[in-house]
Amino acid sequence: MSKSLARVIAALESAGLACGTLEMPGETRTARDAAREAGCEIDQIAKSIVFRGEESDSVVLFITAGGNRVDGTKASVAAGERLGRADASFVRDKTGFAIGGVAPVGHLTPSHVFLDPKLLEFSVVYAAAGTPRHIFAVAPAQLAEISGAMVAEFTT
Repeated sequence: MSKSLARVIAALESAGLACGTLEMPGETRTARDAAREAGCEIDQIAKSIVFRGEESDSVVLFITAGGNRVDGTKASVAAGERLGRADASFVRDKTGFAIGGVAPVGHLTPSHVFLDPKLLEFSVVYAAAGTPRHIFAVAPAQLAEISGAMVAEFTT
């Protein structure tokens, strides 16, 4: 088991969730791939999009519905600071995950987290579990709680 997957499982267990992780036969690097593998709507995929806070140099995580895109201006307003691109090295160093497998929980360093209200329209959503082939199912309200996310408008 990868260290990333183990960290996600530990975070879920620590939060009291017994949702478990699912290994998909195909890759889940994109929302479209994950929806196909999970057999769900694309908006049921909870994408983890990482930005870098330009003043704080911290991770700012936006958990968004699979079909939505993060609007940079709205995201900066929600975060309360200018946001910059988080390259693969920044993402790996700060979260412990590679792009394509960034989970909403189990980060190496604390993140400021925001949740797309579109996700709350579903009884269950699917999020990356630390690898390009693992996901977990969770109620969106539980996802907000365990990730420490604030619900905010930040999509186009």
